[in-house]
Amino acid sequence: MQGEYKVRLCRRLILILGLVLALPLWANAAPIGGSGQAGGSCKPVATPYELKIPLGIDDDIKQYIPQDNPLTAEKVALGKLLFFDPRLSRDNTISCASCHKPELAWTDGTKLSMGIGNQLSSRNSMTVVNRLYGRAQLWHGKMPTLESQAKNPLTKAVRMGMPSIDAEVAKLNAIAGYRERFQQVFCTDVTIDGVAKAIAAFERTLLSGNSPADRYDMGQEENAISESAKRGLKVFQGKGRCTRCHSGFNFTDEEFHNLGIDWDTARADLGRFSVDKHPGTVGGFKTPTLREISRTAPYMHDGRFATLEEVMELYDQGGIRNPHLSNLIIPLALTAEEKKDLVEYMRALSGEGWQEAPPTEFPQ
Repeated sequence: MQGEYKVRLCRRLILILGLVLALPLWANAAPIGGSGQAGGSCKPVATPYELKIPLGIDDDIKQYIPQDNPLTAEKVALGKLLFFDPRLSRDNTISCASCHKPELAWTDGTKLSMGIGNQLSSRNSMTVVNRLYGRAQLWHGKMPTLESQAKNPLTKAVRMGMPSIDAEVAKLNAIAGYRERFQQVFCTDVTIDGVAKAIAAFERTLLSGNSPADRYDMGQEENAISESAKRGLKVFQGKGRCTRCHSGFNFTDEEFHNLGIDWDTARADLGRFSVDKHPGTVGGFKTPTLREISRTAPYMHDGRFATLEEVMELYDQGGIRNPHLSNLIIPLALTAEEKKDLVEYMRALSGEGWQEAPPTEFPQ
């Protein structure tokens, strides 16, 4: 019995010794199923991104940037590449920038946005400018964050047309340059969450401020805007009732209102109601920012108006009558001069900070 006990004791000592010797190897091993650096030793390259806030918009940006997606120079640079890269689409023809062109203040200048195979969507392309300050995204607010919105067009048949999220990730992972950048920024190969975070980070840097209207409104430059625009500001704040929806530094309440658009056609778009099913939101669409408004024609969610003058006529007549018309929309009885002055003021809301040149080359 004593000999058998010694044998068992020796076996245990040998097993313990083997475990001790194996510890360094386990410490350096990659997690099972993981695509990151070995043993979690990777540290993302995270140079803080210095966001330059133009005059006139909120510079307390901490409240607008998610804690789980801080801005870094490397992430913003990656997001810019992804935003402009048509390889995110099924046939390599459509990128985010196809519908959000920098030269058009991040819109596309068309009535309805177009996806792969020249397919038309049902809505006009909204600007990305100042979405840092936005809440729910898109005309009907279906996407709660910029991150969720970044994923939205990838697999839509009339947008980028990828068959699945897995197919998107596999396609980007097949590009060595993207794998390298994702390892640098996220310590993983390409993931859909990484794609979304990078694109959203880039979009949060597209800001508009320091417009002539800002310089005048803040008392910095008395002659920054014309006399017509000054009169237009008074109409904007008073008789025109514009600030009831286009309020605050970003000229939007981020809410959803029924102006009657679509209700003069055979089929009305239900807008926000399709998301929240609340009776009070039937036909409601997001109030867009008025910053860069003179650069983002055509107007309304269906792109029906080519000019700001046409938009003024809609508001002056009190929208398009329908059972769900917002109670904020009433006939205004504006004079021809007041309409002209209003347009002149809105043209003075063209600023700076959003201009960005497209990448000249992409990861290979």
